[in-house]
Amino acid sequence: MRRSRESLCAHRGGAEDAKKTQRSFEIEISKSFSLRFLCVLCASAVKKSSASMVLESYERNKPAYSPGAEEVRLMSKGAEWKARRKAKRKSPAARWAADHDGSYKHLFSHPEMVRDLISGFVEGEWVKEVDFATLEKVSGSYVSDDLRDREDDIIWRVRLRGSWLYVYLLLEFQSSIDPFMAVRIMAYVSLLYQDLIKSGWVKAGEKLSPVLPLVLYNGEPRWNALLSVEELIEEAPRGLEIYRPAMKYLVLDEGAYGEGTLEPLRNLAAALFRMENSRAPEDIQRVVECLVIWLDAEEQGSLRRAFTVWIRRVLLPGRLPGVGLPEVRNLQEVRSMLAERSRNWTEAWKREGIKEGIKEGIKEGIKEGIKEGIKEGAQQGRAQMLKRQLKKRFGALPDEILQRIDTASVSELDAWGENLLDAKTLEDVFVASR
Repeated sequence: MRRSRESLCAHRGGAEDAKKTQRSFEIEISKSFSLRFLCVLCASAVKKSSASMVLESYERNKPAYSPGAEEVRLMSKGAEWKARRKAKRKSPAARWAADHDGSYKHLFSHPEMVRDLISGFVEGEWVKEVDFATLEKVSGSYVSDDLRDREDDIIWRVRLRGSWLYVYLLLEFQSSIDPFMAVRIMAYVSLLYQDLIKSGWVKAGEKLSPVLPLVLYNGEPRWNALLSVEELIEEAPRGLEIYRPAMKYLVLDEGAYGEGTLEPLRNLAAALFRMENSRAPEDIQRVVECLVIWLDAEEQGSLRRAFTVWIRRVLLPGRLPGVGLPEVRNLQEVRSMLAERSRNWTEAWKREGIKEGIKEGIKEGIKEGIKEGIKEGAQQGRAQMLKRQLKKRFGALPDEILQRIDTASVSELDAWGENLLDAKTLEDVFVASR
């Protein structure tokens, strides 16, 4: 191996300088990343083992590569381009759903929203003791990848009686209700506790902080899943029931709150629920008027913008599909837009509602049609049976009798069938119904 490497350098300075030339050659390779290609050329001129040694030497001596500012800028633009391309490939419904989930998460990343959600919709005397000024969003550094992958969930903590209370907020926007939500919540809270232990926030001998598991749901059917893991587990033999987990969660079903309950509240979460439950642009306009007043502080600019984005990109497109919406920069512009276009949008809103009503009506009509079809089939079957029995016993039936049987109800046909057992004449069959 040494001999083959020396022969490679011999034509440059003689065999006696082979080692010196070889070392100079390796240093030259290490000076530039592009010279790595010389190693490939070496493979065609020398034995494979010699090229491998040169490669190893290069890997040991190559300088650390760090991209320049221009390269970083280009890589960043490339990543943005890929993200835009990926977004464009999504269907309009998928893009709307992604905007909906993302905007909700952004809204509840503001402490004011979490404060109003808890103070306005969570019952219990302990709520009065919560120090909402200490609300602190739990960053990704506190949780594991298992929880970070839960992109729709938000974790906050707040001081209660001198210790931390963790608020696990799960945003549930699925069209169907998960009957095993209690099990999911138990798993997520367990992961949170494990992360608190691993990160050192809970030391040996200390107790874990309480957790308030909240499920924020805005689906169409009212929430009907069981709220406790204990209710999902079969009854155990006596003595074994003490080991059954009993964790519960609190669900806030936005659609279950009526306007009469929400309107009197000066509450940001209630304002969000009211707009979600709105039936006309005027309903949204009234809420926006309140938000303009409530969110007038300079430090609330981010929350104002979050509401503006949600109304423009999620709420109105969901209510008015296909209707062009102007760009708006703040809640004042949203208010003006609603005031100017309220009448036209109300008509469009009604048309969309009629379409949905027709769809629902068709579904209900199909169900009713099936029911009616079953009834009609039963009537026709009984009528044919009665005609055969009467004909066999009394001969050909008059048209009057045939028409009477065809228009009779199921109960009448049943009564005539019973009369046939004792009837001596055709008239005796129908005597009870005259």
